[in-house]
Amino acid sequence: MNAALPQTGATLMPSPQHDGQMQHTLRQPIRSVGTGLHTGARIELRLAPAPENTGIVFRRTDMALPPLTARYDAVVDTRLSTVLGHGTSPPQAERIATVEHLMAALSGCGIDNVFIDVNGPEIPVFDGSAAEFVFLLECAGITQQAAARRNIYIRQTVRVEDGDAFAELSPTTQAGLSIDISIDFPASAIGQQRYGARVDAALFRRHLCTARTFVLQSEIDHLHSVGLARGGSLDNAVVVNGDNVLNPAGLRHADEFVRHKVLDAIGDLYLAGGVIHGHFRGHKSGHTLNNRLLRKVFADQANWGTTRSASRTRLPQIKAA
Repeated sequence: MNAALPQTGATLMPSPQHDGQMQHTLRQPIRSVGTGLHTGARIELRLAPAPENTGIVFRRTDMALPPLTARYDAVVDTRLSTVLGHGTSPPQAERIATVEHLMAALSGCGIDNVFIDVNGPEIPVFDGSAAEFVFLLECAGITQQAAARRNIYIRQTVRVEDGDAFAELSPTTQAGLSIDISIDFPASAIGQQRYGARVDAALFRRHLCTARTFVLQSEIDHLHSVGLARGGSLDNAVVVNGDNVLNPAGLRHADEFVRHKVLDAIGDLYLAGGVIHGHFRGHKSGHTLNNRLLRKVFADQANWGTTRSASRTRLPQIKAA
């Protein structure tokens, strides 16, 4: 079910065998250039190794913006993508947008520490999925570090709602993150879809990372009228009009739409600052509900616990955060 990478033409490499309990970073820096989905600008991206316990750190190289650590409480906008910034209402220029696909790739590849440099206000969209980010990470190489990963365990169910849409995290008896997402769109080409699985590196690479972002044709004119989606095209998004998919090559998966929602959730949940062990369930959920959910989880220490070591299959005794 893998699709070829449109810009690189390469196929995904096998997952390296590393200890999932330990932190990882890149073996060497790597660069790429792509288009910003909303600005249409040419964006240069550089990924570089970072020391243990650094976390995922975004840096703007085109302006004197302090580094942004990838955390849920650094999210300042979720309307069309997940946007990081300083403060609650910084100037638009002082942000880094569309981080979710790269965050999903970092999560899927088990990267804990990395410096991410960009010379513009958003991460390149590439083909609209996480596949090319995975390709870059694996070309750079992934190396194990000496420190243990930060594992976050959900203690009790936490839920957020918006009308009939919801997102929730619940405790699980197994280590790792499981996801169950359903969507319901009036466009018959999408309709009702559901995807559920326990997420691991192999599943992410084989079935999720190639799922592309999508948009309804009726929404495109509005986005253009407010200065957004300037870099959008059939090369980096699935465009739907009623019961038709307008991309000449069609879909990569029959359920590509819901798979992309799963990919987005993986990226958004990795903003927890560690590896979440729990069960995520969502219906019509998106970046806004995903971020609201993390904020609600971490607002009460009764909701979660943490440890620096974990069994691959069993949950350890955990301590309060």
